[in-house]
Amino acid sequence: MTIHVSPDACPALVLNADYRPLSYYPLSLWSWQDAIKAVCLERVHIVSSYDRVIKSPSFEMLLPSVVSLKDYVRPARHPAFTRFNVFLRDKFQCQYCGCKDELTFDHVIPRSKGGRTTWENVVAACAPCNLRKANRLPREINMFPMQAPYQPSVHDLHNNGRAFPPNHLHQSWLDYLYWDIELEE
Repeated sequence: MTIHVSPDACPALVLNADYRPLSYYPLSLWSWQDAIKAVCLERVHIVSSYDRVIKSPSFEMLLPSVVSLKDYVRPARHPAFTRFNVFLRDKFQCQYCGCKDELTFDHVIPRSKGGRTTWENVVAACAPCNLRKANRLPREINMFPMQAPYQPSVHDLHNNGRAFPPNHLHQSWLDYLYWDIELEE
């Protein structure tokens, strides 16, 4: 029995030259077309392949499942200040009640009271907590974030991202996604 697997279901995990993923969340994946293009342009090494062959009249190769860049890409020192990165820093949970639904963000010191839109003043908050806190200071309503807001490093966001794996993790990716965790005896 032959099982047909669409090439679209065969993304390649992209590793930096040091064999670490470029990012964990979102996971650094390329389409099979981008992976093949990078191989042909000699920009990557094929680390692992799927059991799926791609063919043209003059070319045949296994689809790459893991590729590593030939040149090291230095990660950004400071992540961009975005809503998504605030949620990732705060592990996609309200910093007031811990729920994971209806997330928005809250200015700990409200803008109406001089608070700025910065890493050090914005936290993930669910809509009900954000409405309850409104434009009051934490001490005025006795609502304090579980974790003081801070500017995360790229490393912080990578570590948090590991807790949110994508829906599909190919077996060939696992050694590269969690390679620095402690091994069981």
